[in-house]
Amino acid sequence: MSKQQTDLSPEEPIVMGKMGAAFGIRGWLKVFSSTEDAESIFDYQPWFIQRAGKWQQVELESWKRHSQEIIIKVKGIDDRDAAALLTNCEIVVDATVLPSLEQGDYYWKDLIGCKVVTLKGYELGQVVDLMETGSNDVLVVKANLKDAFGAKERLIPFLDEQVIRKVDLATGSIEVDWDPGF
Repeated sequence: MSKQQTDLSPEEPIVMGKMGAAFGIRGWLKVFSSTEDAESIFDYQPWFIQRAGKWQQVELESWKRHSQEIIIKVKGIDDRDAAALLTNCEIVVDATVLPSLEQGDYYWKDLIGCKVVTLKGYELGQVVDLMETGSNDVLVVKANLKDAFGAKERLIPFLDEQVIRKVDLATGSIEVDWDPGF
């Protein structure tokens, strides 16, 4: 990691993966990609990590598949001890490097913070996360403090048209066909 690049930081940070344990003795690291196709993580550059509260740009020297895993070699990291210091660092890119989407499409990051409202107008809460399951994605919704049903969190399947009726990013709301008591 070159020193002249440490001043750079992502304007709109988005996590694309995480660095795993050191691999071997020459400074390689395992990588856990959050992209749909694991190798697509390399399509988004530059990478940033945060260490001691400061952003650092990470320059890759190389990457390869090893068995079912992806391993990387970061420029300037040449031994196991130096690589181990990067273990568990989130791999972040600036959202501006993501491809533009077609009208009506959106990234998960766009849904975070949206309020979730039922067809009858009951506000279920706010999207705080999304989870990927084997069959479908799931909205993690933090319920309002004074939720009439006593819920603290709701997991709502992201089933387009069946449960998710309308996503309006302009107003930051998602309309759902969902029973608040469930």
